[in-house]
Amino acid sequence: MKAYLFEHLEFVRAQTLNLVRDLPDDIAELIPSGMNNHVKWNMGHVLFITERFAFGVNGEPMPLPVEYTELFRSGSKPKEISEAWPSMHELVELLEGQVHRIERRYNGHLHDTVLSPYTTSKGLKLTRVEEFLSFCLYHEGMHFDKMKSILSQV
Repeated sequence: MKAYLFEHLEFVRAQTLNLVRDLPDDIAELIPSGMNNHVKWNMGHVLFITERFAFGVNGEPMPLPVEYTELFRSGSKPKEISEAWPSMHELVELLEGQVHRIERRYNGHLHDTVLSPYTTSKGLKLTRVEEFLSFCLYHEGMHFDKMKSILSQV
């Protein structure tokens, strides 16, 4: 039987993808006045942090382009980056496959302790796979709201 956490990850990711799937690249790179990031940054940041919290904390490979670390790490800002941004097609494709990779890897292992526990900036301690993945739901929801806000202003 499929764990509810995987169903929840799929549901949240589907909402994110439905919001951005048909967005043109030029619109996805607009930064409204008063904001630091654009839709592409939020998409890539969700992808990068989920990858880090699903695989990186266990010392497993994160099959993302090496430049994604600089583009999408916490605290990065598009206005300070000279790298070319990945296409919407590339980001959507990577986001589409990520949850399935997570489920294949962690089906039956949600209670496992990770190699590198982590404490969030707000003091939440994460030590088990399910804790990291649950935090990813919160994180993606937060950035989903940011993307909706950006899109309402462009």
